[in-house]
Amino acid sequence: MTSTFSTRSLVYVSLFAALIAAFALVPPIPVPVVPVPITLQTLGVMLAGLVLGPRLGALAVLLYVGLAVLGLPILPGGRGGLAVLAGPTGGFLLGFVLGAWIIGLVARRANTDSDVLLLARYFMACVFGGILAVYAVGIPWLSGVAGMSLAQAAMAVLVFVPGDMIKAALAAFVAWRLSRLQLMSR
Repeated sequence: MTSTFSTRSLVYVSLFAALIAAFALVPPIPVPVVPVPITLQTLGVMLAGLVLGPRLGALAVLLYVGLAVLGLPILPGGRGGLAVLAGPTGGFLLGFVLGAWIIGLVARRANTDSDVLLLARYFMACVFGGILAVYAVGIPWLSGVAGMSLAQAAMAVLVFVPGDMIKAALAAFVAWRLSRLQLMSR
């Protein structure tokens, strides 16, 4: 099976990988309870899934994570390299790929003329993919790396949920506006 991408698709994937990197470099807010800072990169992941759809959104995030693993300092705090996957945030980074894919799948089914329903569907896509799926991968990883129980790791990341909900609402609103302007590539 041969998979081909148009030039436009490759440009979109690259642009969203760059957008996620730019959001990641906004100074992170450290959280004293857990070694995972609050960043804006999750907003970029959510937007990639919503705007590009499941396949291209996941590829954009995979490109971002791949470039970071290769050593580009595009993670929060200017970090990069293979060692980041072995750290407490490694599972969240891998969860971003799954999250963007799920967001794209859920958002793709959001064909409706109702603005309220479309906005709600986009928000729920971000909650399921950008929060629940990412946490489902990140929490066990954090537990293993930090030597915490799953319950302790889950409790430690609860501090991120309100901010992630705000990012989900913002991503949903931006994607909704882009869809109304017919600027979505899906």
